[in-house]
Formats: sequence, structure tokens, C-alpha cells
Amino acid sequence: MEIVGLNRDKKRALCLFAGLLAFFLGLLAVGGVGVYNDSEQYITMHIHREPLYPLYLAVFRQIFGPENLMPAMAGQGALTALGITALTEYLTRRFALRLWEELLVAALQLAPHLITRYVSALHIFLENSVMSEALCIPLFTFFLYFLLRMLFENKARDAAFALAFAWLLSMTRGQMMTTILLWAFLLVLRLIVNKKYRSLFIPIAAFVLAFLLRDLTVHVYNYAVTGYFMGNTYGQVNTLTNVMYAADEEDRAVFEEGSLEQAFFDQFYEEAEERGLNYKFGGESFAQRAAYLEDNHDILKFQVLEAGLSAYYFSLGEVDYYEQSSMSDEMAGKMIQSLLPACFGQWLYDYMLLCRNGFVRSIAVVHPLINPAAFALYVLAAALTLWNAIKLKRYDVSVVMGVALLFITANVCATSITIMCLSRYMIYGFSLFYIALYLLVREMWQKKVRR
Repeated sequence: MEIVGLNRDKKRALCLFAGLLAFFLGLLAVGGVGVYNDSEQYITMHIHREPLYPLYLAVFRQIFGPENLMPAMAGQGALTALGITALTEYLTRRFALRLWEELLVAALQLAPHLITRYVSALHIFLENSVMSEALCIPLFTFFLYFLLRMLFENKARDAAFALAFAWLLSMTRGQMMTTILLWAFLLVLRLIVNKKYRSLFIPIAAFVLAFLLRDLTVHVYNYAVTGYFMGNTYGQVNTLTNVMYAADEEDRAVFEEGSLEQAFFDQFYEEAEERGLNYKFGGESFAQRAAYLEDNHDILKFQVLEAGLSAYYFSLGEVDYYEQSSMSDEMAGKMIQSLLPACFGQWLYDYMLLCRNGFVRSIAVVHPLINPAAFALYVLAAALTLWNAIKLKRYDVSVVMGVALLFITANVCATSITIMCLSRYMIYGFSLFYIALYLLVREMWQKKVRR
């Protein structure tokens, strides 16, 4: 049946959205809602979790009551379908893609959902799961849509929307604060290229204000939920985990003799040594050490550091969970400041192990046969980007890959500081990388044909 009043492009977009919506809602109907270890923390608005996703769930809980999770998951699927449609249709118009190419771009954006379902360790379908990544994915797609429009169309409205979605992403997952940094960096670069030096203060000021507003919003949210005007806790404990993993026994000397920090270090180190939870047990090869660190990070964090800190602060008496959590984070921060310089070399080596796996998981899966191919793809992508920009003067396709590579680098480097780079943390750059790679190859092929 003809859809009256819509042009050809809008009809295609509507059909694509309907197909994607049917895909996500169909999988929800078949597989149901996925509830996992972290899900309860989002539902209960836990102090460790950023505000936006718990608030998202709270809205559905207020509207639908006890049976709120199924509608909330349907909302996630609808948002994801809308985001994929918006980005696909924009790229289709921008690069004059044919129908099969438009469908390819959409399919590439479905790939991360299938990877986390069939390849990752948890085997979860994210959009049907009570996890913040399920909201992050559509928000990130909208962010890319407006970011690319900002770069190509040079409109202030697109820049404002891109920053707004970057801020929302940072309120959903802490690691996604990198999107605010990426937005500011690219806008500054664009202003420099256009020689608008007097306007450079705008992205810099907006960058600072976005971070200040995020911090204030988190504090206000936590005050409303817990009664404490405080930020999210546990970030410092996360970071201390990798620092303790890299420490040697003699590093205890960095703490004042008899101090509480030294007592915690001795306790953590002794238990980690007994259980094989430090770098000495990691194996010989680069791959073995990376796998060992990833396998043991959470054990060291939860069963040694968090358990020890919690037990001590609760033993003081009249300390509730939020105070204990804040005290633990404060102590972890103090220990990091003293300990990290002493074990920086080993910590940096371990950091590179995590980054290595993060870069692979951003575009593939970690496997001895796949890892070299993944890094070869990065080299190929960089070479094609430079060739298209310098030789063919096709800056638009080069910009798309440039954005993909910059985001992947920022995401990997930021995530590796605090935790291992699991697939669900890395998937955001996957689709854009392969879309950009296709556009680069397509441009070179069309150039060859035109000759």
C-alpha cells in the first residue's frame, strides 16, 4: 500500500525503521528480558551507578508498576532502531549510497548486538537486558549522527545536540565521558581549519561546563536517592585494583610506617600473593599475561580489596553503606597516589596488555589467529584514510574513519585505566569503523572506475 504524502527517502527510512523495530521487538518476544548480576544495582539506584539508566528504569516503573521491565526493554529496542535509522539515512544521503549499501550500513550497526549475544563471554542480547549499555548504544548512535552533521554541515544546532548526547552518555556510563572530550577536540580542530580562532573559547568553555554540570547532577541525584551529596563511588577502588596487581612487596615502603594505608597494603598484598592475584603469576607470553589479568581483575577487586575495605570501615560502628563506600573510595585514592609511582613500570606494562585486547575487541574478537588481522586492519584503515585525504582529496570519507579511530583510541585508553576491556565496553566503535572502512574502499574503487 502506498504511503501517501511521503517522498522516496522518507518511505525508505520508515520501512527501515519498521524492519529494525520488528527485529528488536521480535527478539524481545522470543528471548524475554535479560536480568544479570549488575541489573539489580540499576533497578535499586545503587551509588556505584551513573544516574541516567536507573532514572530511565524508574520512569517505566512509575508508569507500568511491577511489570515494567518488558516495556523498558521495548523502549530500548525502539530507541536503538530509531538511532540506526537516523545514522543510516544520513550516511546514505551524504555519500549517495545505493539501496543495498544502505542496507549494508544498517546491518553493520546490528553486528555489535549479535557479537555480544553469540561471541562475548556473557552471551547477552544487550537491548533486551537490564544493563546501561542497552541505553548507551542508541545514545551513542545519536551522538555520532549529530557529530558527523556538526563536522559536515557546520551548524551550531548540530554541535549543541552532539554535546547534549555526549553529556547524556557520560551520565549513563562513566567511560563515555570520552565523547565530551572527542566533541571538544573535533570542534576545536574544525575551528582551526576554518581559521575561526576567536571562537575557540566556545568548545573549551562548553567542555568545562559539561563536566561541571555532570558532576553537579550526579551529586544532586545521589542526594535525592541516598540523602548524601556525593559522587558515584567505587571508581578509585576499580583503579587501585590494577595498581595492586602491579605492586611488589617492597612497595609498602612508600607508605608511612604504621599507617592505615600500609596496613591495607600488607593485607591486600598478602592475600593476593596467596591466591595468585598479581602479575607474577601471569605467565610468559603477552597473550597469557593479558588473559590472566582479565580473568583475575574482578576476583582481586571484589574478594580482596572491596572485602577488606568494607570489613574495616563497617567494624568502626555506626557507619552505613554510603559512608563506608565513600571512605573506601577515599582510601583507595590515597593509596593510588603513593603506590602508583613506585610500580608505574609494571602498571604501564599491564595497562598495555589491557589496551591491546581493547583495540582487538573494538573491531573483532580476541583470538591468536584474529589478533594480528585486527591490527593489520587498523594499519590498512589508517593508510586508506591518508590516501583518500591526501591523494584523492576526499576529506569526507577520511573524516568518518578519523572519528572512528579517535573514539576507539579514547575509549580503549580510558577503560583500561580502571577495568578490563570487555566486549560490551568496546562495541561502540565497531560499526562506525567498518562503515568507514567500506566508504574508504568504495571511494577508491569509484575513482578507479571513473578513470
